[in-house]
Amino acid sequence: MFVGLCKKPYFCNPKFRREKMNITKKDIDKLNAVLTVEVSKEDYSSKVEKVLNDYRKNANIPGFRKGHVPMGMVKKQYGKAVLVEEVNKLLQDALHKFLNEEKLDVLGNPLPKNEAEIDWDADDYSFEFELGLAPKFDVDVKGKEIVHYKIIADDEMLNNQVKTIRKQYGKLISKKEVEKGDEITGTFTSTEKEVEKKTTLSTEEIAGKKQLESLIGAKVGDTVALKTKGMFADDHDNQKYLGVSHDDAHGLDIEVSFKIEEVNKREMAELNQELFDKLFGEAVVTSEEELKAKIKEDAEGQFAQQSDQKLLNDVVESLIENTKFDLPKEFLQRWIAMTGEKRLSEEDAKAEYERSEKGLRYQLIEGKLRADNNLQVTFEELKDYSKNMIKAQMAQFGQTNPTEEELESIAARILSNKEEVERLSEQLNTNKLLNFFKENAKLKTKEITYDKFIKEAYA
Repeated sequence: MFVGLCKKPYFCNPKFRREKMNITKKDIDKLNAVLTVEVSKEDYSSKVEKVLNDYRKNANIPGFRKGHVPMGMVKKQYGKAVLVEEVNKLLQDALHKFLNEEKLDVLGNPLPKNEAEIDWDADDYSFEFELGLAPKFDVDVKGKEIVHYKIIADDEMLNNQVKTIRKQYGKLISKKEVEKGDEITGTFTSTEKEVEKKTTLSTEEIAGKKQLESLIGAKVGDTVALKTKGMFADDHDNQKYLGVSHDDAHGLDIEVSFKIEEVNKREMAELNQELFDKLFGEAVVTSEEELKAKIKEDAEGQFAQQSDQKLLNDVVESLIENTKFDLPKEFLQRWIAMTGEKRLSEEDAKAEYERSEKGLRYQLIEGKLRADNNLQVTFEELKDYSKNMIKAQMAQFGQTNPTEEELESIAARILSNKEEVERLSEQLNTNKLLNFFKENAKLKTKEITYDKFIKEAYA
């Protein structure tokens, strides 16, 4: 929403002269200023005359040969519009250069202040523009203590993962009658919620005692009536297995029919070298202990990404909350009202500002952190990052030793794509900022299991 955030402090000359246009800056307060741009006839007259001459050469007006239309007629028909357009071009160019050369930290863009008062029949004009100035502030990343979670894969998780692997690679043995631990394929139906869903589930998924009792002993071809209330430990399973909507899944309390079409017992795979090789490649893992170690390593690598994202979110929230500065609120609300696809009412612009304010505050905080701590991404860093990403992807397909020439060639293709450059730059920017926070923020490490992390961090 907000643009034009410069990075360096400014020392503004009170008067700026480009060609023959004077630009004067008057500070209203620390966050607001007015620019006055004086445009004289000699600034624009030659440009206007050139455009009108081009119009005259190409005008097709009945009664006149092409290129012979009287200039007076051309000026009468097009003169005012051309004048306004050329003066506006001069204004935009002058404002852009002024803001850049004076190194003004501005929020949004200059807003015309007196455009309704301009007399376009005069020779000289004076335009006024409102500016919203970025505040001056300091950022303290060592302030409030932030929890940095170290998520571990405990024995319970490892045992469950081993069990899941053994089931996944095991054998299905067809049966006629349901026993505890079996997998059942069937169709749920109900006219009340228009349920008709074929599904496969294990009796271990059934949390309700009465529903489980109704299924145990049932045979292929039987239809069992089941109450949905309390059938699953998680109401979201109603959506997964019955096909109802997310809203209906919560607290669902209806009776459904379940026609049993297939019953299977899953015989778990043995933990032997054949299974280990199938999972990780030949001789990479040779025992159950090594299997659990590998699962732990892979799981905790994934958990670290979630922990890092949580840390980043928490530091950002803390910085927004604890870095105090004022903003040119009224200016920004006017800017929002005037610069969207359609002009907003004062009330709508205020609401949009309130939705955007938090993001703007962090944009300013992040910009200052990057500028003060040299956290900008260079092209060489971006190229190295893309090459490392390519090597990791190639390794997944067994290409562990690509040549530098191959990496350079692939990286060049990637970096020629604007969207890819933006995506990789965003990733690298985030990584640099995260590493900065890890090194400089006041962190408290907390070791925790994954289940407890989910409950504590996202409760």
